[in-house]
Amino acid sequence: MTENDYTLAWGLYALAALGCLLVGFKLTGWMWRWLREPLRVILAVLLLTPTIVDPVKDSFAPAIAITALDVAFKVGNNAWRAVSDFAMYGMIAFGLYLLFVLVRWPLEKRARERREQAEAAAKRQAAEDDEVRVDAPLAAERRDRYRNDPPPAAPAGGGRVEPRL
Repeated sequence: MTENDYTLAWGLYALAALGCLLVGFKLTGWMWRWLREPLRVILAVLLLTPTIVDPVKDSFAPAIAITALDVAFKVGNNAWRAVSDFAMYGMIAFGLYLLFVLVRWPLEKRARERREQAEAAAKRQAAEDDEVRVDAPLAAERRDRYRNDPPPAAPAGGGRVEPRL
């Protein structure tokens, strides 16, 4: 395999892996967030983990493919290396995910508190508006407060229309 073939194969695999990630994101979109996000991390680790195939040439391949081929055809001894790569990249990915969750948690808590305060203020304002509306006379409704009566209809002959000042 030449260098160009190797690069082309990795490019095609990257494109296919991103397509599979997109499908995985669509399939897990309906789930509860604390289940959906770890499943997406697992899927990304499975699809995007490389493992070394030939240490002399520094040739890498997708770890999922190496594991599947070694287990299915019982031809190589790279399956354990690929599984150890899965474990290593999985721990790194879940550590980063845990860090992301720990940063996001207080931010969401503050946002939820601000949203609840805004909703309470909106309810108070609506209650005050209802009280004012009940106590106010009927002639002074809010929507008609600054509006004049409409002008009388023009005669059928289509006379002159004067602007309102």
